[in-house]
Amino acid sequence: MTYLRVGLFLAGTFAVAPLQRILILLGARRAFVLPLVFHRMTLRVLGIRIRFAGERLVDGPALLISNHVSWLDIPVIGAIAPLVFVAKDDVSAWPGFGWLAKLQYTVFVARERRTRTVSDGSAIGERLQLGDRAVLFAEGTSSDGNRVLPFKSSLVGAVLAGRDTPVKVQPMALVYTGRAGLPLLRRERPSVCWYGDMTLVPHLLDIFSSPPLDVTIAFGPVMEMAGASERKQVTAAAHAFVAGAATALRNGRQLDMAPAYSKTPANGLSHAEVAA
Repeated sequence: MTYLRVGLFLAGTFAVAPLQRILILLGARRAFVLPLVFHRMTLRVLGIRIRFAGERLVDGPALLISNHVSWLDIPVIGAIAPLVFVAKDDVSAWPGFGWLAKLQYTVFVARERRTRTVSDGSAIGERLQLGDRAVLFAEGTSSDGNRVLPFKSSLVGAVLAGRDTPVKVQPMALVYTGRAGLPLLRRERPSVCWYGDMTLVPHLLDIFSSPPLDVTIAFGPVMEMAGASERKQVTAAAHAFVAGAATALRNGRQLDMAPAYSKTPANGLSHAEVAA
């Protein structure tokens, strides 16, 4: 099963990537839709099932602030709607993954260099100006999935650089809640997450050989940030929602659940159900 999944993933990647490259060179807006297809294909290959809680993804340009526990978060979140991601600049040099990230218009930022905060924020702001929704992992790193680390407010505020209009901000909590139809226990969660000094390739193979995973994404209330002076307040509110929702989901408490990929068109797209 592991080799079959790997083979299907590689076949899909090499089928989609050249077409995506052509669309980017042509400047076609459809270049934002193809990654959506790719991520949904990846989830189907891996048998990952998504449920939603809370109000659905905000329409129009917005900054989506999420917790981060694994490389797996990218295809999970990327399967929701056409999105761009914000990633550490060293990701661009990762073999394979850096190439894939560039094909999705990923904005690479230097999180540890404050001198680049404004320019990095401006790059994110440009994506919003074009009408895109950008995903920011505000912890600045990934965790073991059993907690939500403090959010960093510097990039949140820098997004307003060069903008004269408010920015919509929506927090979202992502939690891996089950495996093979059974609740994911606290001691099992770090095996799904990728953090610290874990080696990527062995973790990739573990996920490809893992039984079907269940993940829940909880959307928080949309906030409007009118100025950089509000960044700490907005970041604190986003963290409070994400930490609270993640804790509830890890403890098995049900939020306002929606079925996996509602077939009712949302955000201008018709979501196909993703199931094992």
